[in-house]
Amino acid sequence: MVSFSDPFRLEIIDLMMDGEVCVCDIMKLTKLSQSRISYHIKILKEAGLISDRQEGRWVYYSLNKESLFLIKEWITSLTDYSSNRKRCCE
Repeated sequence: MVSFSDPFRLEIIDLMMDGEVCVCDIMKLTKLSQSRISYHIKILKEAGLISDRQEGRWVYYSLNKESLFLIKEWITSLTDYSSNRKRCCE
């Protein structure tokens, strides 16, 4: 999950927890440049973690909750698997 490997992307995801945001909002809150935010947004979109909606000249980004739910389920299954797995040396 390369998309989760950068603290700025995690911060952007966190900003979307309360709903839609535009790049100008992200710029104000993170102090990142527009080009840097666009780079991280591109990675998050390609990973299917966020979606966008255009309204006039503004683009609003929001979390793709279905993708995040699937990731949560996958992590839960990994945790369950490792908890129930027998150790080779036991």
